Amino acid sequence: MIPEVFHPAPEVIHPIPEAFHPVPEVVHPAPEVYQPAPEPPNPVNMSRVFYGVMFDAGSTGSRIHIYKFIQKDPELPVLDHEIYHAVKPGLSAYKDDPEEGGNTIRQLLKIAKKAIPEEEWSRTPVVLKATAGLRLLPEDKANTLLREVRKVFDDSPFFVPENSVSVMNGVKEVLAWVTVNFLTHLYTNTRRTVGILDLGGGSTQITFLPKSKKTIQTAPKTYISSFNLFNHTYQLYTHYLGNGLYAARLATLGALGADLDWKIFTSSCLPKKFREDVTFGGTTYKVSGIPDYAGYKLCYYEVMKVIKGIVHQPYEVKGNSIFYAFSYYFDRAVESGLIGSRGGALEVRDFKKRAKECNKMTKYRAISPFLCMDMTYITCLLKEGFGFKDNTVLQLTKKVNNVETSWALGATFDYFRNLNIN
Repeated sequence: MIPEVFHPAPEVIHPIPEAFHPVPEVVHPAPEVYQPAPEPPNPVNMSRVFYGVMFDAGSTGSRIHIYKFIQKDPELPVLDHEIYHAVKPGLSAYKDDPEEGGNTIRQLLKIAKKAIPEEEWSRTPVVLKATAGLRLLPEDKANTLLREVRKVFDDSPFFVPENSVSVMNGVKEVLAWVTVNFLTHLYTNTRRTVGILDLGGGSTQITFLPKSKKTIQTAPKTYISSFNLFNHTYQLYTHYLGNGLYAARLATLGALGADLDWKIFTSSCLPKKFREDVTFGGTTYKVSGIPDYAGYKLCYYEVMKVIKGIVHQPYEVKGNSIFYAFSYYFDRAVESGLIGSRGGALEVRDFKKRAKECNKMTKYRAISPFLCMDMTYITCLLKEGFGFKDNTVLQLTKKVNNVETSWALGATFDYFRNLNIN
């Protein structure tokens, strides 16, 4: 009972900036949404339109997904379109000013009010799910932010379900898998599903439907998740890690959990003359390159210490499984010139080659001082972490059929069609 894509939203290209400052700023202007041509009058046509609003409160920004569905028959609703907007920075940057954090969500809700007819407001659910950024905060500060968001929801004209504001635990990667396989129309054929790789600021995930029993037998029990979809029970291999791109930068620098008093964190992955204050999760760190040391081998060694022995290598990824990779996998591939802004296919070895070039050529460092570190980390995560072969092909994308490839659509399905994930 999952909808299928009907009329997609327009393409929106959204680069994610390197530095974030705690001033809310709309990154994505409101797109003009293509409306389907009206159907000819039909007295039997009892189509019902309904909406869902899902907030993704990530470590580097807050995003709103506004979905419009059409129920043409009792069985199968159709996804008519999606509207997507984002503000920066993420909620965690407002740990000491929760009211202002709530205001960023209030601004995004104004977009929903414009997009959804007033008569539908009271029956349109609004849900916010926070990810790794809030998990890094002290529990009392995270809860204060969530309570502030709940107040914003309660003051809105939308339907506020019980537990409408929460921190996601354990199902994000499953929901992203549902989204991508729904958008690629593969959910009806269990032999042709695709795996997903997601790389956020604070966390990273791998999820796929195993074809081999050995994958399930050799995996830790907590890595196997089941859910129901179209009267079929799926058993997925799904592994969540706290090693997102920004968290990995700090881990490589030795800054995670360190004493910050007057300390400068250094790395051979950074330009030799680089000096800068970097903010993540509401905390500012002083970071620097190393004057006499730089280069791919030294950088790879530093990054390896963050990954080696931490990531489980599933048996099956050494084969010919198809994986879609998005979020920062996509962004860094675009910024380093590996793919265009519409995405494309890459082999794992392409990340490795560009990481080596990046550490030798100043033109890449001019794009971002962290680009070489990021490309080296992605290479190491894919090869040393997950165990992908050099010739494994990854499909890099932001959208499938012009719908965002995030967990948000899967989470909306879960709300409307309880998938019973466990």
